[in-house]
Amino acid sequence: MFLSNIFQVIVICVYLRCIKAVELTFELPDNAKQCFHEDITQGTKSTVEFQVVTGGQYDVDMTLTGPRDETLYQGVKKQFDTFTWTPQHSGVYTICFSNEFSTFSHKLVYFDFQVGEEPPLPGTGEHQTALTKMESSTVNIHNSLNTIIDAQTHYRLNEAKGSKRAVDLKNRVTYWSSAEAFLVFVISIGQVMILKNFFTDTKTRNTI
Repeated sequence: MFLSNIFQVIVICVYLRCIKAVELTFELPDNAKQCFHEDITQGTKSTVEFQVVTGGQYDVDMTLTGPRDETLYQGVKKQFDTFTWTPQHSGVYTICFSNEFSTFSHKLVYFDFQVGEEPPLPGTGEHQTALTKMESSTVNIHNSLNTIIDAQTHYRLNEAKGSKRAVDLKNRVTYWSSAEAFLVFVISIGQVMILKNFFTDTKTRNTI
């Protein structure tokens, strides 16, 4: 399940009713296609979110197909997107990321695949009456922590993207500066040689 050149894998199971959440960051070479597979039960709400962190124009093709080869989602040259669906059939669902349209740009792609919904906190889901103030506070804190974790993940992705762009810009400035310095040096040498030839010709004519 989920075999790839994976740099980061996080699998979280909560209680006996398990929510399967997988976060992957992997390299997608140019002219390449990478697929991931997950067995999902009918009626289990699922969500896939992806974002291109580095590489080229920060875009990638993504396709989600069901167990009967039906196409549930197809994104062309997307930088990021989120798709939520409820499977109508049990079976293996396939997510494919394609960089086949790129001839030289490697991509670093992040995606989050969540299968199922997180169960309520112990003692809060089976309540016959209203939650107490402490229980309500606990639920709010739990939801806030989930929001913070999600926000931190996106901040890290944006930081990585910004850092890569800054490095690329720095390299371009360095290359252009070096090229300009070399060009100025060549022009200076050329001007000196031309001036030297002028004086040499004048001296030769006077001697004759």
